[in-house]
Amino acid sequence: MRAALMTAVRKPLDVAQVPDPVATEGAVVLRVIACGVCRSDWHVWSGADPAPLPLVLGHEFCGEVVSVGAGVTRWQVGDKVIAPFILACGTCSTCQSGAQTICDAQVLPGFNAPGAYAEFVAVPFADTNLSPLPEGLDPAVAAAMGCRITTAWSALTGRAQLRPGEWLAVFGCGGVGLSAVMLGKALGARVIAVDVVPEKLDHALANGADYAIDARREDPSEAIKDYTQGGAQVVVEALGIPETTSAAMTSLAKLGRMVQIGMPTGEHAQQTLPWSALYSGQLAIFGSRGMEGRRYPALFSFLAASGLDLAPLIARRISLEDVTAELAAFDAPAPPGVAVITEFSVSA
Repeated sequence: MRAALMTAVRKPLDVAQVPDPVATEGAVVLRVIACGVCRSDWHVWSGADPAPLPLVLGHEFCGEVVSVGAGVTRWQVGDKVIAPFILACGTCSTCQSGAQTICDAQVLPGFNAPGAYAEFVAVPFADTNLSPLPEGLDPAVAAAMGCRITTAWSALTGRAQLRPGEWLAVFGCGGVGLSAVMLGKALGARVIAVDVVPEKLDHALANGADYAIDARREDPSEAIKDYTQGGAQVVVEALGIPETTSAAMTSLAKLGRMVQIGMPTGEHAQQTLPWSALYSGQLAIFGSRGMEGRRYPALFSFLAASGLDLAPLIARRISLEDVTAELAAFDAPAPPGVAVITEFSVSA
């Protein structure tokens, strides 16, 4: 099969022929229909989140079942499905408690297993993790439901338990941040978007944000406190860097809840933060990473009931040959929207 293979840190991905994956016991093999290019992939490509090389990156995907391993009961050849990026075993004590995103035996395509920057990808623990691709859903949007959309949904509804009428501030309006803006508005919150890229702020305003703050021009925590008359009840931090994490904490109202979904890696893995704000405001801080496969039906039901159109997330549909340029773009403030690989074969 054709795949975009990472062979060294910060080097162009090698689009080459590699062996097809095999459906082992409990696994299926998917023909990849769409795969997002995510900032988390950039963390691996840039060396901030080291992974064993060579490796096929790509953790945000949907596909069609082409092979079924022994013991799989829920899926058959021809089914179209979405996979969460954390593939939980379903049998360990953590999974049995319902906390599949912290499974002790988790498999992470594109991190510790071959990913979906390829024509085909193997998905272990298929019965536990996969969900049917809803009829009529754009595969590019479905791919984003492998990571960005579901990460935002879990942060807002599972961790912060966002309530209608509350103020929600989102720091970082990339793919996961924009997802949080759109979902937060649909959940009934009043939403503030914070970024340093004017085009991203404009895009957020066009897709649910009530107010936008350019952090290059004003102190975001002070602006949020002024605008909300006391601070946001919920803050989502979607970058994982000290500047935004600190500002997010200090923009909360008393008894506010912050969800950390930005990935603090490399030099940002250890940060100095304003713990006096946590203490004096009696704040709550949650970490959130991915979403359990069992929660897809609730998300699908919400989208159907609310009529929320997530298509504005998708900015660029690309080929395997374009992926390196998209990864390199994360070195600087990137343009609005996300890139999704939809072309895996050789162009005519």
